[in-house]
Amino acid sequence: MIKEISEKDWKLFCNKLPTWQETYIDKLNKQYIEILSSSQTSADKFWELEKRINEDKHKPGVACDTRRSKMIENIITLIEEGVIGTDDLLDFSDNLVSTVQLMLELYKGEKSAKDNGWNDYNI
Repeated sequence: MIKEISEKDWKLFCNKLPTWQETYIDKLNKQYIEILSSSQTSADKFWELEKRINEDKHKPGVACDTRRSKMIENIITLIEEGVIGTDDLLDFSDNLVSTVQLMLELYKGEKSAKDNGWNDYNI
């Protein structure tokens, strides 16, 4: 497990995050255009778009807590939300990449257990 985020990884994350977010927001904008171009009534389009924007503005692909202590958590969430892929981590240290991979495996196992109705006592 990673104990401390290296300065190189931190600077790289701070450098890449705006580009990742811009790409994700562009994807969202295209989805919003689809909503506005649909055959729904104007009111339905408006309310659906308003709902989506309110949901999306809290996603890490749009805005995230950029404290250094949240970096690993942010990367995992960005991957889980489809903002980035594991290929986007190729420039990061092996230590960071292996930590993210381990956390993703643990998250998938935990999510799978919950999806199957297992609780903490019978996993």
